Amino acid sequence: MKDLHGRTIDYMRISITDRCNLRCKYCMPDDIAPIPHEKILRYEEILHVCRLAGELGIRKFKVTGGEPLVRKDCIKFLKYLKGLPTTDQVTLTTNGTLLSEYLPALKDIGLDGINISLDTLNEATFERMTGRPEFSRVMESIIACQASGIRTKINSVLLKGYNKNDFFDLVHLAEIYQVDVRFIEIMPIGYGRQYKGLSRQELLPMLLKKYPDYVPVLEHRGNGPATYIYLPGFKGCIGFIDAIHGKFCSTCNRVRLTADGLLKLCLYYQNGINLKHLLRSGCPDDIIRTALEQTIFRKPTEHQFHLAALEGPAEQRKMSQIGG
Repeated sequence: MKDLHGRTIDYMRISITDRCNLRCKYCMPDDIAPIPHEKILRYEEILHVCRLAGELGIRKFKVTGGEPLVRKDCIKFLKYLKGLPTTDQVTLTTNGTLLSEYLPALKDIGLDGINISLDTLNEATFERMTGRPEFSRVMESIIACQASGIRTKINSVLLKGYNKNDFFDLVHLAEIYQVDVRFIEIMPIGYGRQYKGLSRQELLPMLLKKYPDYVPVLEHRGNGPATYIYLPGFKGCIGFIDAIHGKFCSTCNRVRLTADGLLKLCLYYQNGINLKHLLRSGCPDDIIRTALEQTIFRKPTEHQFHLAALEGPAEQRKMSQIGG
């Protein structure tokens, strides 16, 4: 479907839980009180929303958390989502700590891709940034995932004073493994406001100085806004996602469904539509479908993260409460 600005909206990110087994500094360093279980959308409710969204043309889904694999029966849910007649693609974003044991099942259901978060290859830095000594399990999952044939991407956030020096080590993963490594500019949401990240403008010159024979990648390598370059001899590509310094709102194709049932139109704004209320009040499908269509049509023109003060309509929740 098209929104007010003529953008095709065909992609939904779905948070199935706000819980996570890591405590990453820029996301959830503290034990935030979780959303009560009864306020979380049931799987059948999420599938109901996805079916109606699919009828409107939203047929690509990314399942996130928190950490989605900590929720019981996540694999069964992914199978049902993949099996909806309107679904074209289902991918998963995970921190990788639990992934390896589920890979055979994910391969069997035909999952279209997996994004694994990894910000450093140094075990001590990993524990410092995530609060948990789980580096070896994440690396095990990355190696097994790319070997399984499932399209694998690594999402990395670089922070000044923490892991800036890990840049080339992370780049090297795309040389030795069949993975794309993407560097994501930190978003000023929740705890992320406390840190200074690195943007493409800072990282790309460093990369090109070492690898001057790079090749821009023109093909689309996913549903999101990442742009890629290929380095000769590498098995994968290097990507950049710059929401602040490389604002891509004019081509944004996504909406977000939070674990507690809010359909968010833009990461910056806290408003949206409470789909849980419509689902649990017994609204017929045509009412819910119309509400979806009318809400998505009004998707904001662009975010305002560049503003110094995040007040008024700006999102006040933590990133883990919204969905990665």
